[in-house]
Amino acid sequence: MSLFLVLTFLFFAGSLIGWGLEVFWRRFFSKENREHKWINPGFLTGPYLPIYGLSLTVLFLLSFIDVSFICEKDWVQKIILFAVMAICITVMEFVAGLIFIKGMHIKLWDYSKEWGNIKGIVCPLYSFFWMILSGLYYFLIHPQILEWLYWFTDHLAFSLVIGYFYGVFTIDLCYTFNISAKIRAFADEHQIEVRYENLKALIQKKNEELAEKRHFVFAFKSHRKNFHDLLQEISEKLERK
Repeated sequence: MSLFLVLTFLFFAGSLIGWGLEVFWRRFFSKENREHKWINPGFLTGPYLPIYGLSLTVLFLLSFIDVSFICEKDWVQKIILFAVMAICITVMEFVAGLIFIKGMHIKLWDYSKEWGNIKGIVCPLYSFFWMILSGLYYFLIHPQILEWLYWFTDHLAFSLVIGYFYGVFTIDLCYTFNISAKIRAFADEHQIEVRYENLKALIQKKNEELAEKRHFVFAFKSHRKNFHDLLQEISEKLERK
């Protein structure tokens, strides 16, 4: 079975599963969401988070690393392996966050209030969560992957589902980067750094004030005002944040 097929499937599955985890985390456990509303997380519009899809593919590849040369005890090897996994995902998270901050003046997430954070992009607490998720992946998911993939290759209809996913994903990227270009231009104009989730919340609140329907998927959509006008109206709140 080709490695490309495996990684394609894992990116698809990880992106969807990660989105689901984030939705429930933000709804029930996030300190920022005090009203406990349903929030569509992440950078893109659809129900997927590429950082989780990429992380799952990395976990799959790292699972084949042999760390027995470090220690003969099996439990120590597992801890070392999970720590390596967590470090790699944390590095990816840091690079992705830095690219958006430096290149687009957008902060997709903010760990500034967490202990030991670096530029508000990564912190020890969430790296620990990545380590826990790495362990869960290794014991619960990794042993089943090849079986799932054999099932996948035997059911061509599911291949069409994944093909459809990547088609929608590509369209979503174009749509979202168009929105992001507008946000970047606005951020340059006002010399600010836009917190993405904060911007979503402010626009949704503004829509509620305009008696508009709250959009779970299209968080930046408004029927009464164009996007630039919405940004202009909430610019002071963005700057204070």
